Amino acid sequence: MQTAIGVDLGGSHVTAAVVTEDGAIHRQHEEDLEDLRFEAVIAALDATIGLALKEAGDVVGIGIGSPGNIDAASGAVLYSPNFGWENAPLGESLRQKFGRPVFVANDARCATLGEYTFGTGKRTKDFVLLTLGTGIGGGIVARGELLLGNRWGAGEIGHHQIRPADGFVCTCGKIGCFEAQASGTGLIRHAFALAPSFPRSTLLDVARDKLSSKKIRRAAQAGDGHALAAWKNFAADLSIGLANAIAFVNPQKIALGGGVSSAGDFMLDSIRPQVDLLTTMVPRGTTEIVVAALGNDAGQVGAATMALRGGLTTGASVAA
Repeated sequence: MQTAIGVDLGGSHVTAAVVTEDGAIHRQHEEDLEDLRFEAVIAALDATIGLALKEAGDVVGIGIGSPGNIDAASGAVLYSPNFGWENAPLGESLRQKFGRPVFVANDARCATLGEYTFGTGKRTKDFVLLTLGTGIGGGIVARGELLLGNRWGAGEIGHHQIRPADGFVCTCGKIGCFEAQASGTGLIRHAFALAPSFPRSTLLDVARDKLSSKKIRRAAQAGDGHALAAWKNFAADLSIGLANAIAFVNPQKIALGGGVSSAGDFMLDSIRPQVDLLTTMVPRGTTEIVVAALGNDAGQVGAATMALRGGLTTGASVAA
């Protein structure tokens, strides 16, 4: 059975895994990132990938999922606001270092490939993955093809605007992006926006920099009025974005991953009826909304799968 190294490169850590062609992870190595300069990140990748290679032995190649706009042909990071990089030669640097094939793509697109091939996307042709965390990452599979776009930018669902007049300011600079409203960060923002109406809220006892989406969700599940109001606004915005995705793609399934998806049925029960009401020109009930199956492993599995298949090119089929 063939093996590849799958790497998930994030803003706070890098994880390298030994992955076989059936999507199974056999070893993982993780290292924190405290310095996001290109040379420092290359050193962290060198350490984690080196350990994985020692355990894996012979591998087909190395796949890396990185934040930002990636030229999947060369592996260059054209632009990554997370790292402050422009035209960073990530793929070429690692090819020289390891002397093996190295393939680089956007991290959310890698996660989509992993979830589509080995998770909830199996046996579908039209599929969307949304990762709800600090931001919203995404990827689209249409007719069995992972969409990359003319300049590798397809799938940035988090940056379509749903509240341009009165929404939160997004990290991209626009107002009311789906990501700004319906990510984990968005849920926290909804809680702060409602705070003046709930002066005795238990959430206000939590230090501002310690308040998390998980704490808000748990408080909502326990019946806290402030948390429930924040969750209601969050779910409304999430439902708008999901209904838009259905209108754009009409997928068989939308899978929700990332930290916020750990809410499970509490989240699904909040959004499914609203999405149904907001779905108009597409036949209602034709898109199933589910929680992603691979969790935080999707990026590594997808990156390794990319390497096993010899990379991603526009229009390339990703069907297993």
